[in-house]
Amino acid sequence: MDYTTLFGFVLALLGIVGGQLLEGGGVGSLIQFTAFVIVCGGTLGAVMVQSPLPVFLRALRMTKSAFVLSGFDGVRLIDEISGWASLVRKDGILALESMIEQVPDSFSRSGMQMLVDGFDATSIQGALDVELGAREERMKEAARVWEAAGGFAPTIGILGAVLGLIHVMENLADPAKLGGGIAVAFVATVYGVGLANLVFLPIAGKLKINLRVETRRCEMIQDGLVGIANGENPRLIAARLHGYLDQP
Repeated sequence: MDYTTLFGFVLALLGIVGGQLLEGGGVGSLIQFTAFVIVCGGTLGAVMVQSPLPVFLRALRMTKSAFVLSGFDGVRLIDEISGWASLVRKDGILALESMIEQVPDSFSRSGMQMLVDGFDATSIQGALDVELGAREERMKEAARVWEAAGGFAPTIGILGAVLGLIHVMENLADPAKLGGGIAVAFVATVYGVGLANLVFLPIAGKLKINLRVETRRCEMIQDGLVGIANGENPRLIAARLHGYLDQP
């Protein structure tokens, strides 16, 4: 669990609500169900119009990754790849066959299977490039869905404000109804801008960070497998892979 994400959401909410209280306002004035329906319903609909259903559903599934610590144990990964290289150097490529099903990552399994099947380094490099590119594009599409939501929400909030003002104008003769319309008008704008800048865009940014981390992990695996295919010394492979890691 990435507690930074949760803490960030809580801190942002406390900042807004706390500021409202310091100004002498009440929390209840920020709770307007009508404004919430306008902003959330309108934003959701706009995003669904823009995004194909598989992309939209994938973006929803990938949202949970924004609440998970992004990163991987690079040293452990290098040790694992070095172990594969040492095994191949000692017992031959076919020695990897019994290990393929034990590897949980599909990207690694795909590359190892190509090694066992006798593909050369150039072919493995090309095939893994295609698979990595497809992975990157899927994650970018998910991030773009949330970016789109961040773009639509403020505009929908303004639309909600206009609707609220229309309601106010229709009831100028009845002062008792003016307060509700004005509240919806302003709170809809708050919801639109707040959701865009505190939820949708930050989630899109976190997904992009996760994309960079996942891409680097896959590039390390690809580099190691290509090195094995070229018959490189396990120590040379490990030394090169250490270059991918963040240095203190």
